[in-house]
Amino acid sequence: MTAMIAFQGEPGAYSHQACHDARPEMEALPCATFEDVIAAVKGGEADLAMLPVENSTYGRVADIHRLLPESGLHIHDEAFVRVHINLLAIPGTRLADVREAYSHLVLLPQCAGFLRENAITGRVSPDNARAARDVAAWGDASKAALASELAGEIYGLEVLARHIEDSDHNTTRFLIMGRDPDMTRRAEHMMTTFVFNVRNIPAALYKAMGGFATNGVNMTKLESYMVDGSFTATQFYADIEGHPDDPMVQLALEELRYFTSELHILGTYPADAARG
Repeated sequence: MTAMIAFQGEPGAYSHQACHDARPEMEALPCATFEDVIAAVKGGEADLAMLPVENSTYGRVADIHRLLPESGLHIHDEAFVRVHINLLAIPGTRLADVREAYSHLVLLPQCAGFLRENAITGRVSPDNARAARDVAAWGDASKAALASELAGEIYGLEVLARHIEDSDHNTTRFLIMGRDPDMTRRAEHMMTTFVFNVRNIPAALYKAMGGFATNGVNMTKLESYMVDGSFTATQFYADIEGHPDDPMVQLALEELRYFTSELHILGTYPADAARG
């Protein structure tokens, strides 16, 4: 039986591209929402989840950090996917034929230069893959989609122009998550992700972070967000370099526990090569 990996979006979405690139041996399962992705893994319909957590241009993905602590899933790996935007159209279309290009709202500004140079008007679609599906259904050479090459393959569209994004660094980071924790050290360079709530005492966050500085543990990300819409209850999400079994990481986490009311390790996993 083929292993399944669930993602949010329609076939051909960039999350589908991430599944294709990071787990080519697995069959991708499209889901309507992030909650559906998590439920598919928890219910055994899928073996792994591919969840985007941040983008180099637009920052963190809304709602993901809120969902992760309560998901019951554990991080197995991370994957960095370069977002390449392509102009897709029905077979036989010439670039000069295209008058409108459809895509998600956040993608249109990323290729504004190309659209302007070719006198193409950007139009908003609910999803990049949905745009490709619609263009294929319309059969109109004046309409194109801005999406992944995978979307073009799925919906039978031709690539009129590749990699038309204005920025050459737009990358999305995904977390690959499963039902069971995997705390084994699978690489020399490991990452550990956790969430925590600080105790209600003065300078608790400053003191909690002190253990990482004094023990030489590099924290690559620290983000805060409200819990249940409360302005007084704040949860923090953090990524650090290292494994919980490393002596210095152990000391840093011990100090962190002293100043926190809750600490939950979401997973430890090899650092993606894209981290450099």
